[in-house]
Amino acid sequence: MRALGTMLGVALLLAGLAACGKKGAPSAPGPASHMTYPRTYPSPD
Repeated sequence: MRALGTMLGVALLLAGLAACGKKGAPSAPGPASHMTYPRTYPSPD
């Protein structure tokens, strides 16, 4: 019974972590004025 509770807890934790993420289009880190090699990134859609 305890193993079932542990598995349920792990499943809920992993589902919560899978829902995390950055919203919007990907962009290069840092300020635009310091971009040495600017490029466009593909959208995750």
